[in-house]
Amino acid sequence: MATVTHPGPFVTKPTEQLIETADSTRLRRAVGALDLTALGIGAIIGTGIFVIIGEAIADSGPAIVISFVLAGVTCVFSALSYAELASSIPVSGSAYTYAYATMGELLAWIIGWDLVLEYGVSVAAVAVGWGAYFVELIDSLFGITLSEAISLPPGEGGQVNVPSFLLVLAAAALLISGVRQSARTNTVMVITKIVVLLFFIVVALSAFTGDHFSNFAPHGFSGIETAAALIFFAYIGFDAVSTGSEETKQPQRDLPIAIVGSLVIATVLYILVAIAAVGALPASDLAGDAAPLSTALSEGAGIGWGADIVSFGALVAISSVVLTMLYGQTRIAYSMCRDGLLPGRLSTVWERTRTPVILTVMFACPSP
Repeated sequence: MATVTHPGPFVTKPTEQLIETADSTRLRRAVGALDLTALGIGAIIGTGIFVIIGEAIADSGPAIVISFVLAGVTCVFSALSYAELASSIPVSGSAYTYAYATMGELLAWIIGWDLVLEYGVSVAAVAVGWGAYFVELIDSLFGITLSEAISLPPGEGGQVNVPSFLLVLAAAALLISGVRQSARTNTVMVITKIVVLLFFIVVALSAFTGDHFSNFAPHGFSGIETAAALIFFAYIGFDAVSTGSEETKQPQRDLPIAIVGSLVIATVLYILVAIAAVGALPASDLAGDAAPLSTALSEGAGIGWGADIVSFGALVAISSVVLTMLYGQTRIAYSMCRDGLLPGRLSTVWERTRTPVILTVMFACPSP
């Protein structure tokens, strides 16, 4: 595998050399703009929209709609930067690779480890959240109650969080099977959760009450701003699209479309969900609720069974987030291995599936 010979820690790696190294490692260019857009939506729309409204609306009131717009506009500037860099340097690694090309090896190494740890912690935390939704859903639908020893993480009194453990294993196995299979599965999950959100919007709007927006911003602009800061985290994930640069058919065209497109679609959905939720139930009743969308349907629209559908949508949404985050983490780690900043032998690519060997290491060591 190619390594970098350099005189010091601040040497940069030219774009031409990055692209030449990428072309020599034979990752399969198998995904297009639609797959990448679904990848971005899969990363963005997860626990954020299903939980964050309850946390943020206490500060903003009905003006949470403005908070979503403000957070979305803020993210656009970052998205445009990623789109420009991803199209100019169509190589796996995201911000790690961009740092290597512009600021040198030392900063690239720091950023690379930051990203590997960020994605790793995100996968573990999100998988635990998925496990909680799963346990609640099977209890609600089938009356099956799992023991806390196998349904809670060790930090919360459990021994082994089996549902979360199995989810990470399943996501890793899917990624090992190939990027095309992973992208298609993610697209199906993204379509499913969009359908669930559209179901919520339509049903909640059937119980829409304009009076719920009367005290629009009870805490003024400061409350809107505070809520926007919380909501910002619901948008994080579009950067994962750039980690697929090396497996994109036409990166110069497809990557900008996918990065900006996924952010725009998620923003529109977020705004519509916020309007529908507040229209169905007053902001004061949603504030602090751990499952605000389910509450809006059961108490606002009077449809209790709708809560189960929303919970199912949350399971699908979180599953796609785990898949996308694990995908991003492995591609960044793979790029670091290929550059010699992690063990080079892990940058080998399986001939049959064209996926990095490092995926197998993570498949054997999941840690929710």
